[in-house]
Amino acid sequence: MPQQLMKAHRLRPLTLNPSDHPRGLPHLAAASGLVCAHGRAYVMGDDEHHLAVFCNRSSPGQLHRVRSGALPADAAQRKRVKPDFESLLLLPARGRRPSALLALGSGSKRRRDGAVLMPLRSDGDPEDRVMPLDLEPLYAVLRQHLGAINIEGSFISGAHWLLLNRGVGGQPSASVSYPLGTLHALIDGRSAGLEPLAVQTHELGFIDGVQLAFTDGAALPGGGFLFSAVAEATPNSVDDGACVGSVIGHIDGNGALVALRRLARAVKVEGLALQPQGGQTHLALVTDADDPACPAELLLARW
Repeated sequence: MPQQLMKAHRLRPLTLNPSDHPRGLPHLAAASGLVCAHGRAYVMGDDEHHLAVFCNRSSPGQLHRVRSGALPADAAQRKRVKPDFESLLLLPARGRRPSALLALGSGSKRRRDGAVLMPLRSDGDPEDRVMPLDLEPLYAVLRQHLGAINIEGSFISGAHWLLLNRGVGGQPSASVSYPLGTLHALIDGRSAGLEPLAVQTHELGFIDGVQLAFTDGAALPGGGFLFSAVAEATPNSVDDGACVGSVIGHIDGNGALVALRRLARAVKVEGLALQPQGGQTHLALVTDADDPACPAELLLARW
């Protein structure tokens, strides 16, 4: 499918107060999951034990701890033990449960089969309490369908919960659909009925001979979803590689790829959130430079 060029404007670097960061960094480096709500951008780093919350275009973000303990400063050791939170989902209030953010581990290693639920106060600030979740029962069933997995996107679409699996090594990416009740069951500690409703593979194409693969997605009103995908030269779901470009695409309610637009800048987009404005669809995007010395960025594009 032809890739039209798409411009994305930089809103801000994801700066932090160095005194707040466990390693003294003045920024969030490896941004991944993104949710925009309550006038805030909530960003999950895939190699951090913290959620970062940004309230405007200039002030440093606020870090909120989601896991205890410290990660190693050494890059290789850090990669081996990081939780790899690759997706972030906003859960509406349900019964006595307040609205919450849910960060999911990628499942690319068995130690990455965890998740954390972060309740939100009425003003949108995260509460101090965090609930860890074990996704191993869900991911064990999913591995029976896909083999090795690397979950990069998670979102609610109507009465369904969708996961996006990033394909690597020649394997296509895939979307996995569950009844919304499956998500509620996991949060409530019930692990029965974890078989997906549907698993669909998607051939997303290539940039300069490098395969495109999902990095995030967001539901569209009326069905279907927009997604981000990256062409990263890596043979597996764990090792980083050179990024040659990113695209934003549209998959309709029947699972067909109907549009694909390549970002004019060769950035690695890891998170996506829809921002409807005046009848138009704007997209907030976050990047990951795969370099601790480089800040992640928040971008804005129009679909």
